Amino acid sequence: MADFLLELSKNPQARKLVQTLGLPLPMPEPLQRPRGPRGDRPLADRAVTLRTAESTLTPHVADALARAGASVTAVGTAAALDGLGDVGEAFGRRPIRTDLEALGGSKARVLVFDASDFAAIDDLDRLWEFFNPLLGGLARCGRIVVVGRPADQAPTAAAAAARNALDGFVRSLAKEVGKRGAGANLLIVEDGAEDRVAGPLRFLASERAAYVSGQPLRVSARAKAAPAAPETRPLDGKTAVVTGAARGIGRATARALADEGAHVICLDRPEDASAVAQLARELRGSPLAVDLLAPDAIDAITAAARERGGIDVIVHNAGITRDKTLLRMKREAWDLCLDVNLTAVAAITAALSDAKLLRANARVVCLSSIGGIAGNMGQTNYAAAKAGIIGLVRSLAPQLAKRGVTINAVAPGFIETRMTAAMPAGVREVARRLNNLGQGGLPVDVAEAVAFLALPSSDGVTGQVLRVCGGALVGA
Repeated sequence: MADFLLELSKNPQARKLVQTLGLPLPMPEPLQRPRGPRGDRPLADRAVTLRTAESTLTPHVADALARAGASVTAVGTAAALDGLGDVGEAFGRRPIRTDLEALGGSKARVLVFDASDFAAIDDLDRLWEFFNPLLGGLARCGRIVVVGRPADQAPTAAAAAARNALDGFVRSLAKEVGKRGAGANLLIVEDGAEDRVAGPLRFLASERAAYVSGQPLRVSARAKAAPAAPETRPLDGKTAVVTGAARGIGRATARALADEGAHVICLDRPEDASAVAQLARELRGSPLAVDLLAPDAIDAITAAARERGGIDVIVHNAGITRDKTLLRMKREAWDLCLDVNLTAVAAITAALSDAKLLRANARVVCLSSIGGIAGNMGQTNYAAAKAGIIGLVRSLAPQLAKRGVTINAVAPGFIETRMTAAMPAGVREVARRLNNLGQGGLPVDVAEAVAFLALPSSDGVTGQVLRVCGGALVGA
């Protein structure tokens, strides 16, 4: 069922009438989402205001923005942009240096604040000094990215306090700008991982992160660096497996990976063999009808992987719910939910790794859920499984890193799927509003996050949980 208020808000006259009459109706801003595969210049012609810092990170941030085609106006340390003129001219325009006073009421599509030089609590004043005069000019559906260093690696208690303060600042700022369809996120970059910031920054600063808001994402050099790959069709020649590919998030994910050049093995239950075969034909991939709980499931998956000479991406998307309060839940419902959502994920990943069918620099992406972070009434089985996914990802990350293999989880919030359409209307309506953006997400929003984590340029992100929830007002 369509979101009535979101559809209403797309009509300028209706939106103006609701605002004029002062009706107590939330009018969410329709999100701007990208279409088609990634390109070399995702920020082409986008006005980006960058706050530079006296740090080794600023040149990498500025370079990434310039290469993405952004029109960068920088305030702060002028020396940070030395040598970037040619890069900016080649991919967009030369970065412009200015000061906050000169910017006045100028407008920007993206605001990027490099806080990697924060070393004392007083440094937090710079957040107000930068954002206070510029937020009014942030475009609708704009993006904000704050870049900082890990608090747990700070040299002093004061530096740790300043660094950790960024988390609360960004989460709160995301709530303030959400009514305009805008998002704010925190990029935490470890020392030594500066050269891996480009991929995550391009994602968070673009429309591909339209439903990602109020989230921290950590970048490290834990995994072996991936070979350089083109920004256009970076998965050309690579093989991806998507479980639960027949519909919803799985279907959107298979399409997103195929758009980036991957040969996608579309896996789903034998009952959905027709749908998955049709999808595979459309994507020029391969169908694989397998029940994940069948005794020969792992053999079938490893055989398909071996036939392709190994795989480069596996997305553990298949999942089920069997909702009942624990008091009323039958043991069969408990077992089935845990087996599909967690046990099968662990077993398949282990089998592919042990058989060396995960190629060097492969990407493993597991679907968790906000339910695994915040819990849900009547979902003790599901929440346990999805929280277990997070533990699995964090544990396996260092083990897989030596071969450059990364493993991450994506935790969707309320996504408009066949499953959520079956909810009672009142519950569904409330769930749509309980986030910064005041609306449900779409399967493509989750697919975009998964595709980002599947790219070679995400080699700095591993052992992380990326929430795609619009900044849900529940959970951490």
